[in-house]
Amino acid sequence: MRVRATLNSLNKYKGTCEKACWFPKSRERRMKLLKTIAAAGLVCLTTSSFSVAHELGYAGLLSKKNHGEIPEITLSAGEPLSEESTFTLESGRYYELEITSDGSGELALTGPGFFRAIWVDEVVINDLEVRPYGIDSIEFDDAGEMEIGFVAVKPGTYRLYVPGSTGDTQGIDIIIK
Repeated sequence: MRVRATLNSLNKYKGTCEKACWFPKSRERRMKLLKTIAAAGLVCLTTSSFSVAHELGYAGLLSKKNHGEIPEITLSAGEPLSEESTFTLESGRYYELEITSDGSGELALTGPGFFRAIWVDEVVINDLEVRPYGIDSIEFDDAGEMEIGFVAVKPGTYRLYVPGSTGDTQGIDIIIK
């Protein structure tokens, strides 16, 4: 019904075209042109949506192919947070940051700029999963472990640090490229 209405609306231009006009004069050629345009549009729609799903898998950004590695952070009074002072992350990759505290004191880790530059998938605390809207800082009162699963989003240089400390080893620079 729509094709017929479209063909009838195109018929009003039938006599106005010059010889060099692109518009086909016969009904069969107009129908063939419409079918070709529809087929090309369908091919464009299907290939663009499936190419992204194929590249990362059906889980998208959370798929295993998209996981990056990041060193563990250890909170301990007077000790460095990590062996590395700078972490380099790739925007769009999924990471799991493991944070361990030995319970030597109430220690916090803050980095509002960093936590606003990532999308937090989940925070696992003693086998309990939390899916927060956002994080500003974390704190350990006792010994324990925490794992933060996130996707690095906004490129830039950020700092995670123990608030109130002045030493260079009490902070980590994180670069998202």
